[in-house]
Amino acid sequence: MRTTIYILSFCLSMSLPFVVQAQELIQGIVFDKETKQRIGKVIITNLNQQTEFYNNVRGEFKISPNPGDVLVASRDGFNSDTVVFDQQSVILFNLKRSIIYISEVNVVARKSPEEILKQEKESFNKAYRLADPGSLFSVGQTGAGLSISSIYNLLSKEGRNARRLTEIIERNYQENFVDYRFSPDLVNNITGLEGDMLRRFMSNYRPSYEFTRAANQYELSQYIKSKYILFKLNPNLRHLPALPVIKMDVNN
Repeated sequence: MRTTIYILSFCLSMSLPFVVQAQELIQGIVFDKETKQRIGKVIITNLNQQTEFYNNVRGEFKISPNPGDVLVASRDGFNSDTVVFDQQSVILFNLKRSIIYISEVNVVARKSPEEILKQEKESFNKAYRLADPGSLFSVGQTGAGLSISSIYNLLSKEGRNARRLTEIIERNYQENFVDYRFSPDLVNNITGLEGDMLRRFMSNYRPSYEFTRAANQYELSQYIKSKYILFKLNPNLRHLPALPVIKMDVNN
């Protein structure tokens, strides 16, 4: 009986360090692999113990793993990272972004499309006044009547020419807006294309003004990536340009 007690005591004394070790809280931190900044709201999963929890906003967490436990850190927008616990004093996860966001770069020396449009409106102020005849009716001391100046602006050759000019300015603004967002620098950063291949890609897959106006930076980047996949299938393919819309003015 006494021998049995000695054996049990010996077994308990040998297993105690492992029990204590299993209950010890180990600190950990989650980093962005590229920027080295800490990442919060990451799910930490212990696959062996079937437990999971979030780290804090500073990217830190505490966990009680057993030696050999497989730990996984995961978050939307990042590839998961896996660590096998081998009695490290600190557990470090490094998550790599699965989606690359490219921020817009504002070049100080380059005017925005809005600035160019504003400048042209100021330069051609008279044309804009003639292009917009205003209300055809006027109210005077003798009552309501037709506005002679508005009718003149609407029907005169000078008024028609002014409207043509403002339409050209508006089209130029739309083209400048597409150029501003769908820039060679942006396409080069995403695709790596340069020189003639870059110019060919941008000519073949130039987005419309409506899409460029509505799309955010991520959507525009995804558009370029999808078109680049098509471009790589046949880089020498040249798209025919769209037929121009011709407006006939029979009164001129």
